[in-house]
Amino acid sequence: MPTRPENCPFCNLAADAVLLENESGAAFLDAFPVSNGHTLVIPTNHVASIFDVSESERSALWRLVTRVRSTLTDRFAPDGFNIGVNDGTAAGQTITHAHIHVIPRYLDDVPDPRGGVRRLIPDKAVYWESG
Repeated sequence: MPTRPENCPFCNLAADAVLLENESGAAFLDAFPVSNGHTLVIPTNHVASIFDVSESERSALWRLVTRVRSTLTDRFAPDGFNIGVNDGTAAGQTITHAHIHVIPRYLDDVPDPRGGVRRLIPDKAVYWESG
């Protein structure tokens, strides 16, 4: 049986918080959403990095991401998605339980969405104007 830390909020989800699940993971709405429908997909086992899960678990998690995207498309009708992982403190991971962000995006939710995740480092965002 895997260790499930008492202080890990993802290991101690209320059953009614789970939106979707499969054999290796669960999905639930983010407590601090950046957009309407922002959802997290986590492995059931407590691991810090998405790279700490087995290949079969990783595959199951990506299948769950696909189901989440479909559910969010039906429920919220977004115009696009950002899907990402913050892996490690330097990358902005604040909860040390691996998780995948599925973030619905809407036309005009920001003035210029070009660059997507590149905007994490603003000087690198506008690559189409360089060179």
